[in-house]
Amino acid sequence: MSNTEKKAKIGILTISDRASAGVYEDKSGAAIKECLELWIKTPFECDYKVIPDEFELICEALRSFCDDGCDLVLSTGGTGPALRDITPEATLAVCQKELPGFGELMRMTSLKYVPTAILSRQTAGILDSSLIINLPGQPKAIKECLEPIFPAIPYCLDLIGAAYIETDENYIKAFRPKAKK
Repeated sequence: MSNTEKKAKIGILTISDRASAGVYEDKSGAAIKECLELWIKTPFECDYKVIPDEFELICEALRSFCDDGCDLVLSTGGTGPALRDITPEATLAVCQKELPGFGELMRMTSLKYVPTAILSRQTAGILDSSLIINLPGQPKAIKECLEPIFPAIPYCLDLIGAAYIETDENYIKAFRPKAKK
């Protein structure tokens, strides 16, 4: 089966002590799914987990999503400077390659909204043929950060041998280089 025939699988991982304990509803994971449903035109399915801010649990969940065939894993939460915020460390511990440009663009974009964006530590990386991206934990910040980076995601997935994702250009346009003649 070629990558264009494969149905994309996307993991959504919410990392929050309070949401995992049921203290409050996970709105950030829902915000991610809402964006994906609006922007992605090709068929895809989502896997979803909510876990506490624990290094080994985060590493295990990220590896599990990738081992289970997720082409894209989007995490939310645990990217700030607080002691319990360890998502970037766990992400880098499981990835084979770091893609720091994703985090850089999210921080630059967030600075338009809040001066504390410089405290954010989102990153991204590749594990085998899966792309892992850390997003902020605030539901409002999900779309603000995901929208500027999303145009590069489908081409990145192409490059690593993951499923082909086509976007709905009425909402967001993916960038793919034109084929050379």
